[in-house]
Amino acid sequence: MAWIETISFAAATGKLRMLYDRMAGPEKVVNNILQLHSLRPHSLEGHMTLCKSVLHNTGNSVPKWCLELIGVWVSILNGCAYCRDHHLAGMKRLLDDDARLQAIREALEAGDLSKVPVRQADRAALRYAEKLTRQPDSVEERDIKLLRDEGLSDGEILEINQVVAYFAYANRTVMGLGGSSAGEVLGLQPNNDADESDWRHS
Repeated sequence: MAWIETISFAAATGKLRMLYDRMAGPEKVVNNILQLHSLRPHSLEGHMTLCKSVLHNTGNSVPKWCLELIGVWVSILNGCAYCRDHHLAGMKRLLDDDARLQAIREALEAGDLSKVPVRQADRAALRYAEKLTRQPDSVEERDIKLLRDEGLSDGEILEINQVVAYFAYANRTVMGLGGSSAGEVLGLQPNNDADESDWRHS
């Protein structure tokens, strides 16, 4: 149970019900992180707009599984089990390689980025994500140059930056209000990346 009042799908009315209808998954399930916003539907709308843009948009060029990877890493660094588990489930579907996913999870949970089975450019993105999460005031222009040196474009660097920033927001929403994954299906997310207005979770 959350530490503040939340409104269920069945009890929602007005704008909240309209938003829930847009984003609900199978059997009218609304993820608990989203229900945390239910007393302020405009906040929920903002969250979904940001989430859809940062993680679920065909305008992104960093592979979606890699954006999820960065989100999982940031969630581990912040101690947010809810977001870690949800986005590991999303990665599982995208990678379709259980052995690789397990190796990724073990390396991230051990904090050993050298053992994460990804490209060097992806590892550089994880290092940047760690620095921006742990010590944002220490990030310097040379950290961006290191990403460029690995072949990442400035647009891709922006995508990585926005994923780190989004998960800082999402993690603190969950952890600051007592969010829990109890009773929900892990990994449901808005998967129609081609349609920015489609928030349905599947």
